[in-house]
Amino acid sequence: MRVEDDDGVRRITFDRPQVKNAFTAEVARELADTLDELTAETHDAAVLTGEGDAFSAGGDIQAMAERDETAREAYQRVRDTLGRVAESVLTAPVPVVARVNGDAAGAGLSVAAACDFAYATKDARFAASFVNVGLVPDAGGTVTLPRLVGLRAAKELAFTGDLISAERANELDLVNDVVPADELDATVAEMVSKLVSQPTESIALAKEAIHANLGRSWRDGLEREAQAQTMAYDTDAHKEGVSAFLDGRSPEFD
Repeated sequence: MRVEDDDGVRRITFDRPQVKNAFTAEVARELADTLDELTAETHDAAVLTGEGDAFSAGGDIQAMAERDETAREAYQRVRDTLGRVAESVLTAPVPVVARVNGDAAGAGLSVAAACDFAYATKDARFAASFVNVGLVPDAGGTVTLPRLVGLRAAKELAFTGDLISAERANELDLVNDVVPADELDATVAEMVSKLVSQPTESIALAKEAIHANLGRSWRDGLEREAQAQTMAYDTDAHKEGVSAFLDGRSPEFD
């Protein structure tokens, strides 16, 4: 992961293009640490993006296949890694903008959904693909998706794992706008410039109040999400999904 600071804006780039910028526990912790460093005194905004042709493909399937942990260890890892990433984005005292340069799947979709703004290139695709490997949405997905796209659309995304186009994501309010690839940088820069010109402290207070007034606290939501994911890790569906992915075949779920 690359981190660059320029005139009050922190740019964070997922740089594992050989695996479509998939998340590992280590990457998630590093991302959360980087976001937690942001303060209203030192930064005005942050931008998340990916290297290569993907924003992030989500969790690293190879790492999933190699895990050997108890249910308690799995719970603690989920809560302390991708759960913490969502928490860090949602509580960042500056606006966080997702520059979705390519596909955003699994945790990649969830991270983009947690951001305050998201702009995507026209050929980007989105998927809550957790169900395809026998898992439930994490990285805040069960918290943010229903609030962004509505209950029925969130269930459709989570239950099917289907890829949707950038245009469909825009219709669902997963992103603020969809633009040609050669206009993405300018579009993101324009919004960041506008945000930088506003009082950071006011934005931080507004962000906190908006999130607090959404109903059930996202902390409670993330707690339930981590519990659900812990149980999902121990299912035959997850084992079959991972095995099928690594074998290059379609999974056969009971």
